[in-house]
Amino acid sequence: MEELNNFIAEWKETESKTRQAFTELIEYLQKMENITLDFNARPGITYSLRPKHNNQENRALFAMIDVIDDDPEEKWLSVCFYGDMISDPDELGDLIPEGLLGDDGHCFDMYEYNAEEVEYLKNRLDDAYKAAEKS
Repeated sequence: MEELNNFIAEWKETESKTRQAFTELIEYLQKMENITLDFNARPGITYSLRPKHNNQENRALFAMIDVIDDDPEEKWLSVCFYGDMISDPDELGDLIPEGLLGDDGHCFDMYEYNAEEVEYLKNRLDDAYKAAEKS
């Protein structure tokens, strides 16, 4: 994950602290067992972290954590999940029809760090991980 580590090292934190949110989500994922992390860098567009459970056969990931790079000075996050793999009890996500690799997704956009939102996203990661473990 050298490319991911280099990206994080070069990302200068701003007042929005989205870098902090991103690194907290990565650290959370790294504690999960039987997953692989794929990092897809498209500078000027997105930097995408895609976790996949080793049991998954039909889908290439169980979440997509995108760092949106449309303004390199103020990056923001879009964290997406397959709609049928998570719950969204507080209805904070946006339904994106066919928006996650051709399937319906739920995306949660974060423009500034919020500890409660990060915790909510970690719970969604748990949902998706558990669903992926069974697929």
